[in-house]
Amino acid sequence: MAELQQLGGTGQTVQETPKQIYVTPKAVEKIREAFVKEGASGGLRLGVLGGGCSGLSYQFKFDAKQRPTDLVFEFDAVKVFVDPKSILFLDGMTLDWKDSIIQSGFVFENPNAKKSCGCGTSFSV
Repeated sequence: MAELQQLGGTGQTVQETPKQIYVTPKAVEKIREAFVKEGASGGLRLGVLGGGCSGLSYQFKFDAKQRPTDLVFEFDAVKVFVDPKSILFLDGMTLDWKDSIIQSGFVFENPNAKKSCGCGTSFSV
């Protein structure tokens, strides 16, 4: 259940909108393939780190278990772990898989990113 927050001095309460990320079916398929190839178990950790050519970089790695404060999202039995600080930058983001003539790979479609670099793994807000 979403938390309720009281607005300062007004006596009104508003329901906090739950945070959400999305993973497309094609990306879920590729994540599963990567888990099998690497012999990994657990979930996929998505996060944000300082650095990269635009100021922030996406973190993308296997994690054997979730942390107590993680938000856990599940897509067709694939678990995705996101820490509370990273969700501030990732809320509403879609992780997709794109195939093209030039390259194939995961693509971050992040509505919070104001600018991103050519590599697609670095952004700013």
